[in-house]
Amino acid sequence: MTIKIYELCGDNPERLFSPHCWKVRMAVAHKGLSWETIPTPFTKVATIEGGDSRRIPVIRDGDTVVEESYEIARYLEATYPDAPSLFKGDGGDALTALTINWSATQVHPEVVKLCLLDIYNSLAPVDQEFFRESREKMFGCTLEEFDAKHAKSGDGLAKVLLPLELTLKKQKFIGGESPLFADYVVFGALQWLRTSSTEDYLKADSAVANWFDVLLDMYDGMGRKGRVAA
Repeated sequence: MTIKIYELCGDNPERLFSPHCWKVRMAVAHKGLSWETIPTPFTKVATIEGGDSRRIPVIRDGDTVVEESYEIARYLEATYPDAPSLFKGDGGDALTALTINWSATQVHPEVVKLCLLDIYNSLAPVDQEFFRESREKMFGCTLEEFDAKHAKSGDGLAKVLLPLELTLKKQKFIGGESPLFADYVVFGALQWLRTSSTEDYLKADSAVANWFDVLLDMYDGMGRKGRVAA
């Protein structure tokens, strides 16, 4: 059975930029499952699968609908236990919770500083209106003011990625010899930046950049084929 993945998109339906949707893509590929993507702009999220409060990504697997990337990963793990594990036990699940919190509070804010206006510019007019209203309320200033406040440098991102940099100098993945869902959590954040900005903010030849390149090439290069900002 083919899993449907509703993924956030820009004006071009091939521009799939959500970090959370990329986590799910990688998780489904990790499990070796078949899926189809359903590009979904911001203003259509509330209409999918009959819900008025959906949080994208959302998947439909047969009669089952699941939303939110971590819950989707846990669903996949429980439903397809014979496929490669996303957690490798309770320890990996606990590691994922830590990684999600670290990425959300440290990595995501640095990514937003670098590409918020790029995301806005990639949206259709109706979605731009929604994005501007919601984000300006969130940040307490206009998108342009927010963008102007933050220098376009990878230094802040490199600083928050230092724990990962030090880890990856000693092991191939966060998961050890092979990736786990925890790897896809951080990959999603960096793929968000890659697909939203034309600039490359990862330090060349860093352990993180090399790890990111490996993940981009996994699963027949799915990540690398993701549309990059033009």
